[in-house]
Amino acid sequence: MAEKNNPLLCDPVEGVCGIPGNVTNVHVTTQNTEKPVKVIYFTDPICSSCWGIEPQLRKLKLEYGNSVAIEYRMGGLLPDWNYNSGGISKPSDVAHHWDEVSVYYDMPIDGDVWLEDPLHSSYPSSIAFKAAQMQDNEKAILFLREMREMVFLQKKNIAKWENIAVAAKNVGLNVEQLKADFEGKAKTLFEEDLKLAKQFGVRGFPTLFFTDNSGNKEIVYGSKPYPFYETAVLKLNPSVTKTEYSKNWETLFAKYHSLTAKEFSELSGTSRNESEKLLNELCGKGTLKKLTTKNGAIWTRKNTHR
Repeated sequence: MAEKNNPLLCDPVEGVCGIPGNVTNVHVTTQNTEKPVKVIYFTDPICSSCWGIEPQLRKLKLEYGNSVAIEYRMGGLLPDWNYNSGGISKPSDVAHHWDEVSVYYDMPIDGDVWLEDPLHSSYPSSIAFKAAQMQDNEKAILFLREMREMVFLQKKNIAKWENIAVAAKNVGLNVEQLKADFEGKAKTLFEEDLKLAKQFGVRGFPTLFFTDNSGNKEIVYGSKPYPFYETAVLKLNPSVTKTEYSKNWETLFAKYHSLTAKEFSELSGTSRNESEKLLNELCGKGTLKKLTTKNGAIWTRKNTHR
């Protein structure tokens, strides 16, 4: 089928954005880290399937963050629009597709950005992420989340520097330094990520390579339920212990600046309906603020800093 060749056509069932194919069984060499399991996570700022695994990744960090180090690599989902295949040949074709994917993952995505202010490429936001990593890796992860919320919920074109700069400022990055690195070394770092993705045979996102210090490897390809990620960790190191964490809303919002109902449900262990009900009650009390899109909502705690 022609549509299988289109990088922006995500397959919700497989949980992948990109061109399906087998991941090459390359030997992964990892640097020794203090943590027994390392994850190389190939992603892209505009990958809707990657947005779909945010609940699972956040839970993995809470439960196994002491044992698992996650290294973010950019994969380059949309270089430009110089192709024509699979029913997506121009930005407006993505709009309906994103709306469908949003419902499937139960994560809010408003595809109208592709009608109102379409992106020409995902490369600028990817290079900006590499520039952010040069400053501070933890802030870079917050920055990636901020850009995703911008494009998926706020319909902001994150290929534009003015939007990238706002996202950077919001998470406390030095915007002037980011601009300098964005125009300089970050491009080389992004090219290195693309080469690594090619070497690993990555053809879609998300792709996560779980490795230990002996070079043993487990791969989770696409958006999968949480047990897939947990099992990959435990296969590599059965002795790692799960961290018990407080599941009340105060603790979760202290850890994560923003949460969707799906994320809150995954992290708190409460049902999806109960989660949304509680979040709305807290919003009604003025504790949380809610951003509603046509395909769901996200809640943030008022008067908090990241």
